[in-house]
This record gives sequence, structure tokens and C-alpha cells, in this order.
Amino acid sequence: DLQQTELATASKRKLRRFIVIDEVVDKLYGSKVREYFEENNVQHKILALPTTEETKSMELVLNILHEVQNFSLDRRTEPIIAIGGGVCLDIVGLAASLYRRRTPYIRVPTTLLSYVDASVGAKNGVNFLQCKNKLGGYTPPVASFLDRSFIQSIPRRHISNGLGEILKMALMKHKGLFDLLRNHGKHLLDTKFQSCNGFADHRDAALQTTRIAIETMLEELAPNLWEDDLDRLVDFGHLISPELEMRVLPSLMHGEAVNIDMAFMTYVAHARGLLGAEEKEQILQCMRGLELPVWHSGCSWALIQRALQERLKHSGGQLRMPLPTGLGMADIFNDTSEETLERAYELWVKD
Repeated sequence: DLQQTELATASKRKLRRFIVIDEVVDKLYGSKVREYFEENNVQHKILALPTTEETKSMELVLNILHEVQNFSLDRRTEPIIAIGGGVCLDIVGLAASLYRRRTPYIRVPTTLLSYVDASVGAKNGVNFLQCKNKLGGYTPPVASFLDRSFIQSIPRRHISNGLGEILKMALMKHKGLFDLLRNHGKHLLDTKFQSCNGFADHRDAALQTTRIAIETMLEELAPNLWEDDLDRLVDFGHLISPELEMRVLPSLMHGEAVNIDMAFMTYVAHARGLLGAEEKEQILQCMRGLELPVWHSGCSWALIQRALQERLKHSGGQLRMPLPTGLGMADIFNDTSEETLERAYELWVKD
């Protein structure tokens, strides 16, 4: 906004920024962040917090808001900056949306999962009463700054975790993305999504993969940002995973729980005759190649039934079940019988 830029630069008041950063990210990059603001003569307050699924609560949101109030933030010209993984971005987004009804904020994702998922869209929220993201809203950031160099410092398991959400978009919308993951998955894990010279066989798989994942996510989210239409392909992998993830915390990360859900739904698609045996196996082999779990003992038949009942409550009384109908193709179904689900579950357990 040119008018706001002129207002900010013409002001005699010193530039000021309030930054919330995940405490692990702060240990790795905090000195560089501080150096940046000091070099640019920006008065700043950096709040380092433990942002995990276990701490993702209204209490942490209120802690942030106390600090924002003490900083005397001008909500017209001083956006809050969130630097961290998806949990950090969710918590700060909710805090910003509440402060003076809406304060602008900027997302800086530092994990692969948040890079391709939390950086896109309008949702924010916190866990409540052992339910994932039960409190929240729809307040998009004014910007997301994407820098893959952050990803080089995260553990291999976190890379795999992010690949779960990328695979979701591949299975729902983009056969080319599925082929990229199948052919270059190990390379992406080994190089931690950094663009490397000297790998002619892989071209720039990291750039291609992240760009397609974000573009397909935006295609799905942008026309339906506030979820007025409950038929959403991006819900693939999110029917039973919220219940599973919260039930077994902290043993599963978000993308891992999503992948277990997707693995089960792949069996459901096969049981319905939407996927052939070969396609089912290609999907499961790709998941294993990305070092994602395809099963968890906590995912009992009782948990699946409970999770699908919750789904019915919050999706207008219909399951609205996204299922792959081929590699990179999908549709939404409301007529999957309990008999089909149970048959798919039994085959999944057996395999």
C-alpha cells in the first residue's frame, strides 16, 4: 500500500517491530534477526516462546497480547512478525486477530510443513479441551515471507513431516507433483530442500516441489478462503488425523498423523473400487519412500468411528470424504458405507 509506505517512511517516529519467534528458532537464528533490526535502526521487541502442540493454548495467546500491549504497538503501521513453525504462526495469527479487533501480521515459516501449509490461507487457532484448533478464526496475514534456507537446520523427521502435506496436494490435484515426490523424495530428504548445484539428475526438485505444492494449495483455498463451501479437497488426510494426533501427543507430528489418515483413506478408495491394487501400492511405496508412517497402533477402529462422528457434526451432517480416484485425481464422497470402511480397515490392519 503506497499510502501506508509513505506514512511509515515520512513519519518522524522511529520504525518499530514486535516479533514472536519460536524459542528453538531463536537459538539458531535469533542473533541474525536481532542484527538485522539493529542494522536497519528498527526499535524492536523479540519474544521467544515454546510453541508446540502441547503449549498451543489461549494462555500463550494472552501472554503475547500482554507483551504487545506493553510495547504500545501501532496497529496501522507496525505489523506483528511471527517467525517459526505452523504452531507459532497459528498462535500469533490468533493473537493479532484479537488485538484491537485486527492487527496486521506477517508469517515467516521456518519448517517445511509451515512453508507449504501454514503460510498459505487465512486460518489461525489454538487447541482447547484436548481438541485440535477448537478456538480460532480466519485472519490472513498481510504477507508470508518464504525462505527455504531456514529448512536446512530442521531434523530429517521434520522434513518428512512436511512432505506429508505436500503429498496430500499431489494425490488430490497434481500427478506431476506425485511423480516428483516418487522420483526425488530421497534427494529432497537428503538435501533438506536446499537448491543444490551438481545434481543434474534432480534438476531443482526442491524449488519445483514447493512451488507446485503452494500453487495447488492456493488454487483450492483462494476461492473458498472462509470455508463457506464445506466440500474441500484439502481436507484429505484430516478426517481422522485430528483425533489421532491429539490422542497420542506427542508421539506423532501433524504431517505424520495426516499421512496415516491418507494411508487409511487410500485403502477406503481401493475398497470402493476407485483405485486399483497397483495404484494403491504406488501410493504406499511413495509414502514409505518419504519416510512417513502408514500405520499407528493408536488408530483403532473405535477411534476412526469416533472421528467420523465428529466429522459429521462439523460438516453439515455429511462426511464430505475426499478420496483419490487415481494418481493426482480426486473427488468428494458422502456415500461410503460403514461396511466399506470396516473392510478397508481390516485390509489395512492385515497389510
